[in-house]
Amino acid sequence: MTALRQRMLADLQLRNYSPRTQEVYVGRVAEFAAHFGVSPERLGPDHIRSYLLHLIHEKRISWSWYRQSIAALRFFYGTTLRRDLVLPHIPYPRKEKPLPVVLSSAEVERLLRAVTNLKHRTLLMTLYATGLRLSEATHLQPADIDSARMILRVRKGKGKKDRIVLLSPVLLEALRHYWKIERPGPWLFPGKDPSQPISTRTIQTIVRRARLRAGLAKPVSPHTIRHSFATHLLEDGTDLRVIQAILGHKSLSTTTLYTHVTTRHLGGVTSPLDHLDLRP
Repeated sequence: MTALRQRMLADLQLRNYSPRTQEVYVGRVAEFAAHFGVSPERLGPDHIRSYLLHLIHEKRISWSWYRQSIAALRFFYGTTLRRDLVLPHIPYPRKEKPLPVVLSSAEVERLLRAVTNLKHRTLLMTLYATGLRLSEATHLQPADIDSARMILRVRKGKGKKDRIVLLSPVLLEALRHYWKIERPGPWLFPGKDPSQPISTRTIQTIVRRARLRAGLAKPVSPHTIRHSFATHLLEDGTDLRVIQAILGHKSLSTTTLYTHVTTRHLGGVTSPLDHLDLRP
């Protein structure tokens, strides 16, 4: 690791960025430098502009990837190199707000039934039963299950905050069955190396394959399961602020997004087309 990369990593650690964010930010800056084949310390605003246009027009990266690249470059130039004059040349773009993809209850059931591996199926059931973020689910430990109070403890979720989420009786039964057979530890869902949790990439692959086996036409990712959890709670009449607390959203406006995808408000509404007599 170069001295400059070590310095950026130390800056991230001093500001208590999560290990995943540290990895992503350092990686995005490394990709920027590799594009030009020189140290990023020797690159300036024109290079940044050229690279960002390259990401948009040639690589056609996702919005999240682009936003990560912007944030990483701003941190690198503003904090590690202390070149504040460069920051105006790395503006945050207007944020797109696409509605999330949501599965119906029947589609969630098809997805779960398509997973035959016990550990993988129990993990996806945990995602749907709790609405956890992927990184939160991978870092669950057996001790986080509190069957007496019917809760799951989430340790150091987004923003390094702990919280509790509901523990479904059906999920508890599934976890007990999984525990008897697999005997996991220290992680509830270990990876190939039992001392490490299952990787997020592995879970993304599991969901992708399950979607294909289930024959679902919608794009499905682990986060789709979280969206579906929140939307189904809302459709069942759960208060929006309760959903906010369960999901660990800092702002209620983030949770309000699900009011735009729920079909609850459409019940009993008749299209004006249905009042016309257009029969042949």
